[in-house]
Amino acid sequence: MFKRSFAASKDKAGKRMHDALKEGVVTPDTSPSLGGASPKLNSAIVTIAVGKDQRLFAAHEDVLSRSPWFAEACREQFFASPGQRRISLPDEEPEVFSAVLEYLYKGDYFPRLLHDRKRNAWSLEDNEEDLTIHSTSPRLHSDKKTGGLNALAVVYQHGVGDYILRDTLIYCSALRFGLPELQRHALRKQGLQSGIDVACILRSARFAYDHTPPSDSRLRAHYLALIIRSRKTFKRSGTMQMEMEKGGSQMFFDLFVAMCNHVDELSEIGQVPPSHYTVH
Repeated sequence: MFKRSFAASKDKAGKRMHDALKEGVVTPDTSPSLGGASPKLNSAIVTIAVGKDQRLFAAHEDVLSRSPWFAEACREQFFASPGQRRISLPDEEPEVFSAVLEYLYKGDYFPRLLHDRKRNAWSLEDNEEDLTIHSTSPRLHSDKKTGGLNALAVVYQHGVGDYILRDTLIYCSALRFGLPELQRHALRKQGLQSGIDVACILRSARFAYDHTPPSDSRLRAHYLALIIRSRKTFKRSGTMQMEMEKGGSQMFFDLFVAMCNHVDELSEIGQVPPSHYTVH
């Protein structure tokens, strides 16, 4: 997981959570709750074992239960003794679950989303601290960008065996846990990222298609729009050619349909001459 600054949280609770996250565990004594209200004193503590190495997190049951998925999981633990309530998430990445848990407690996750009302523009908070990844994942080199990968923007996904855009992973986890507002946060934050290479974008797009239903009209559409908007880069990419030749994903048919719709829209406003060819 990332070492986090919580620069805007200067209260003691924010400082305690900062120290706890650096140690890799969120505990009942170090976790402020969403909206600033303290968790119920009698709220049970649940241990969550995350990832292939079963990294341990701890959280209040009433905070976890803001997620329908966790509410059901906690109900299944109802008869367990207080110190034995445990949920296992072997397929989640600790860096991603940390963001989910931070959102459940604080209403956002690092880096926070900032809104400039005067310009009606969104941005991500700045952070000048060392962004060391505290996990057993393969490490990026010491610079924040290596081979087009931004250490703030990506997480090593063990199931894929490579780096995936962090906000895509958070979006998919939020979908699984029934947190639509977190999905919106993740999608908006991903739209603010830059400097990501084609290979990472395509891996992340495939992951998105593999972990969202066909009815998803947000994350999937985000990738289609990104490829169309940056088509000059993608059409020159050998990685894009290889991925399309390999196929095996609904994404490429959706991309074809989106491109056709884009051309149709341009044709309607007279920017593209009509074709003289017909298909029988």
